[in-house]
Amino acid sequence: MTRLLIKKFVKNPEDIDSSETRASYGALSSGVGIICNVFLFMLKYIMGLLTNSISIISDAFNNLSDSASCIITLLGYKMAAKPADKAHPFGHGRMEYLTSLIISAIIVLMGFELFKSSAVKLIHPEEVKFSIAAAISLLVSIAIKLWMSFFNGFLGRKIKSVVMIATSQDSRNDVITTTAALIALIASIFTDFPVDAVMGIFVSVFILKSGYEIIKDTVDELIGKPVSHELTEKIRSIVTEDERIMGIHDLIIHSYGPGNMIGSCHVEVNAADNFVAIHELVDKIERSISQQLGVMMTIHMDPVDTDDVRVAECKSMINDIISGIDSCLHIHDFRIVSGEMHTNLIFDLVVPFDYRYTYEEIKNMIDAKLFEKSHQYFTVITFDADYS
Repeated sequence: MTRLLIKKFVKNPEDIDSSETRASYGALSSGVGIICNVFLFMLKYIMGLLTNSISIISDAFNNLSDSASCIITLLGYKMAAKPADKAHPFGHGRMEYLTSLIISAIIVLMGFELFKSSAVKLIHPEEVKFSIAAAISLLVSIAIKLWMSFFNGFLGRKIKSVVMIATSQDSRNDVITTTAALIALIASIFTDFPVDAVMGIFVSVFILKSGYEIIKDTVDELIGKPVSHELTEKIRSIVTEDERIMGIHDLIIHSYGPGNMIGSCHVEVNAADNFVAIHELVDKIERSISQQLGVMMTIHMDPVDTDDVRVAECKSMINDIISGIDSCLHIHDFRIVSGEMHTNLIFDLVVPFDYRYTYEEIKNMIDAKLFEKSHQYFTVITFDADYS
């Protein structure tokens, strides 16, 4: 069913980095969501009135809010598909993240409302009237929402959309909410205890937790979390495919929304190689990354002197010292400056975030081990963070 809908309503479904294609996926998800949620609202609201069930009525309005979320999703994808302009030279792709934030805020609001109404009914319980028709309607709702969760989850994973993943989780919450309402309805046959209100409180807490998690993930995207390890490894693989590229460091990727990323890195090349030939190679690598991964890349070349035996010996000595401290540390841009009395070993040292030692402590450890080997050498270290 899902694949059939994609085939019918999405043009070029595999071009997931295209803003037009993503907008088509968003329109499909929103259209399906609006139709299903309006139908479920009408069904549950009528059954909630007939059975006097607060959990069913709350669930009905939850579906109505889902319809509003679908409209917001549709508008969000439309705005995200707008081309770059003078005021927004990197496009409008981050509108997807803002859309997800709005949807998650609606989820949290509905969680608070359900908690409040359930608490009131727990203090002032009302009789719930069991109805076969109401039970069947809830089962129909569970089946539809379960399918919607899988549907939006499939679309979200396919195009890597935080909005659709949030919509999928919201549908999953609805399955749990409606299941709780069904349990409360059945329990009303056997007991006068306000199971309806208790289940409503339980579900509201679950919804609030889910909304918080979606907000956290979306805010991380807006603040700027690292891109996936898979993407950085693909970039490293493409960059170092040619043997003339001796190493890569300072890899940084900025995301301006799905399918709109800008990156930069430094590559080490032999200082004796032909500059024009290496420049052409780097241009080719930049084009390959853009074509294969959709990342607009800028590559800086760092010349490395591979013929100086003393530089190689000193670099090897420093690498041995650093690997003895921690294998997660690594250096780049190594060079030496010799003087009459001493020699400076100059290099950049990449340190993970939240490392257990301070920069000063790391330098002191390196200097202490270096002093054991020779009193001639001194370090000049620039500390780097691993942004990838």
